Amino acid sequence: METDVDLDLRFRPVPAGPGRLLSAGQIDHYNRHGYVAPFEIFDQDEIRTIRSYLDRLMDDLGENGSYGINCYQARLSGLWDIATNPKILDHVQDIIGGNIICWASAVLSKAAGDPRHVPWHQDASFWKLTPARTVTVWLAIDEADEANAAMQFIPGAHDKGAIGTSDAGAGSVFHKGIADAERFGAPVVNDLRAGQISMHADMLVHGSGPNLSDRRRCGLTLRYCPPEVRIVDLDWARGVEAIIARGSDPDGHWRHHPRPDNDDIRKTSSPHVVGNN
Repeated sequence: METDVDLDLRFRPVPAGPGRLLSAGQIDHYNRHGYVAPFEIFDQDEIRTIRSYLDRLMDDLGENGSYGINCYQARLSGLWDIATNPKILDHVQDIIGGNIICWASAVLSKAAGDPRHVPWHQDASFWKLTPARTVTVWLAIDEADEANAAMQFIPGAHDKGAIGTSDAGAGSVFHKGIADAERFGAPVVNDLRAGQISMHADMLVHGSGPNLSDRRRCGLTLRYCPPEVRIVDLDWARGVEAIIARGSDPDGHWRHHPRPDNDDIRKTSSPHVVGNN
């Protein structure tokens, strides 16, 4: 496996729609702005069940629960089931095609009053994947709005290539971030009701502020790519446990992990940490 290669971080537009579920206008919005939202996935009873499940995982993990449930999608049956849910995959398929790899996930829970912020950044610039074809699904476990630090996007900043970073300063979740990201455009808030998802491209500039409200903001991110995407760093690859969530991997690059029997986070551990939003 190669370890020293140039990553292809160019955005490749989705073929003009309509797709199976997304309208031509929604696909055009994704191509022009780098994201599309919102989509109704789970009703209130369903998301209440998912919320209780994730609350249990966070409680079991203890003090690291809010940001420590990273890449357990192949180690916990409950997360495996969410990552392979057809209602999510039907939307993802319209962005990346019918062969779908889920290679990462993360629970991101900002407590009420959490002063930390996530600086502006591009996900794919942190990853050892090429080409940049991952779409991130952000599932709102709680209501997410500007007051409780919903994720924000810089629309149209997904096709600028890798943007330089600098020190993010105190109170940041990351030590590096993109300074003056607003030069690429005005931010938009990714308002989502619990049970809704957004989808954004891996090179879209995004971040989130401190949660100064009295409400928690919890989301589940799921990272999906087509099988032609390659991992180019052997050490990094050891932390990736992929699921062939739909279709196939014709070249056999991705090792598929079947649904695990275990659903107790205390009986396993995370293979990898890939970032926060």
